[in-house]
Amino acid sequence: MRKCSKIIGARYYHGAGPIPPLDIPSPRDSLGHGSHTASTAAGREVSGASLLGLGSGTARGGVPSARIAVYKVCWSDGCQDADILAAFDDAIADGVDILSLSIGGDNPSDYFNDSIAIGAFHAMKKGILASNSAGNSGPYPYSAVNIAPWTLTVAASTIDRRFATAVKLGNGNVYEGVSLNTFTLGNTMYPMIYGGDAPNTKKGYSSSKSSTPTATIFKTVEEKQPAPTVVAFSSRGPNGITADILKPDLTAPGVAILAAWSAASTVTGMEGDTRVVPYNIISGTSMSCPHATAAAAYVKSFRPTWSPAALKSALMTTANPMSQSVNPDAEFAYGAGHINPVRATDPGLVYDAGPEDYVRMLCSQGYNTTTLRQVTGDISTCSESNNGTVWDLNYPSFALSVRDDTPSFNQSFHRTVTNVGSPASVYRANVTTPTGLNIQVTPGILSFKALGEMQSFVVTVSRQNVSGMISAALVWSDGVHQVRSPIVVYGTS
Repeated sequence: MRKCSKIIGARYYHGAGPIPPLDIPSPRDSLGHGSHTASTAAGREVSGASLLGLGSGTARGGVPSARIAVYKVCWSDGCQDADILAAFDDAIADGVDILSLSIGGDNPSDYFNDSIAIGAFHAMKKGILASNSAGNSGPYPYSAVNIAPWTLTVAASTIDRRFATAVKLGNGNVYEGVSLNTFTLGNTMYPMIYGGDAPNTKKGYSSSKSSTPTATIFKTVEEKQPAPTVVAFSSRGPNGITADILKPDLTAPGVAILAAWSAASTVTGMEGDTRVVPYNIISGTSMSCPHATAAAAYVKSFRPTWSPAALKSALMTTANPMSQSVNPDAEFAYGAGHINPVRATDPGLVYDAGPEDYVRMLCSQGYNTTTLRQVTGDISTCSESNNGTVWDLNYPSFALSVRDDTPSFNQSFHRTVTNVGSPASVYRANVTTPTGLNIQVTPGILSFKALGEMQSFVVTVSRQNVSGMISAALVWSDGVHQVRSPIVVYGTS
């Protein structure tokens, strides 16, 4: 028997009711989703990987030297809150370094009712960052989930490869769509069935045009495309729970990702599909999440003492800016931008925060002792001494929601940055803002004499009125590092 040094622990949870008959009552993956996400984060290098010849090449996870601990909480009938919380408790006790959660609900929930937010808070207190998928309910606004400020919320973007399949109709018209078809049909005729809710009028229209309508489906081809852009299905902000915390935080590759697949499942998992493959190509924020998880683990390998907030700050402030011209929802689609793991190892400055900072933020949001303790799991209370404002949470981005009928506004954000770059360095503020939005940074120069030194500043945003969404950015630069934070102001009804 071969020994496996990659997986160092595996548990499974199903506390309520019987396990569905098609599932495996063990930590083993019976659906393929877990194998795909785990190998994306930490799979070893494998040559000749492909899905039946598509996407052929060398595959490897983001951090192939990392170990994996498995906590299986999802089954074919869903994921239960009690199981999720139990898995968090075990993972924290086991001493994991990063948590990757490619799961989430359909809608954002108050943090005190959100098992992932609660578990992630407990993990954060122990120095463990939780990386989460933003959800696949885009492009609708307020659809992002897993949006607690102490978690990393990851949107999905395209890669520079797409798989296209052409369909030629009987009238000679050719249409191209996104599909994975690994075989050539030849001259054999097959019945074509549309599985949606097609009304009978569609069938009647088809029959009236031709007694034997036909179409030829060609084999999928691999094509290059400009990238990255945020994909339509990726869930969008604004933040549905804390309006003045920007979510998602950033975006990572999540479309047509090739990764490992469970031999206990088939390519599609659908009835009648008997194809068992070692690798599969699928899309979702479930796929982008482990890319960000790997990036966080990569940064942590260089900076093992950094807090979850510092790791998250490094990833956000070094992300590649994205274009609003090809991403109309702008920061509500991509947050701080597209992840750049290499730059994140040397961000220059970080916005750090700890449990007490998040407690102050929660208290400012109307939490009482009961709801606060449901999140923190300790004896925290809200009082005048720890009641801050959401605008003063030391977050690496800035967001301000303003009612559409507000004639003017003037809002200040207090921030503190820690020097993690050069011991003696001077950073200057550079603000990019559209006409009509006034942004002041005080002071505009931050001078550091040592590593670990902290400096504070205030960002003040003002305007006569606002409708829609306005995007701006603050960049602190010492000539070597570019510490970028998005600034978003948007109107609400």
